[in-house]
Amino acid sequence: MRKYELMVIHRPATAEDDVRSHIEEVNKAISDVGTLTTTDFWGKRRFAYEIEKVNEGFYSVFDFEGDNDLLDTLNRSLTLHDAVMRHKIVRMDEN
Repeated sequence: MRKYELMVIHRPATAEDDVRSHIEEVNKAISDVGTLTTTDFWGKRRFAYEIEKVNEGFYSVFDFEGDNDLLDTLNRSLTLHDAVMRHKIVRMDEN
């Protein structure tokens, strides 16, 4: 299994409790198939530039180990989730 980092930006109109519950859902999805290393909730932050006519969003970062099936599942579920504005999965160095 390889190491990855996932960053998710939730819409600012979403209640913080709903964002935290979605973070728990992502944690469970990762833990069911892979290994969750850390989860950081950064809270509401301003963007460097406007995205979809919005200037801020809730940031969360997940470090985990997993395989391609997990990546496909995460990409599919995050793309379809209404509260998620953007997400990005990056493979980490093995060091």
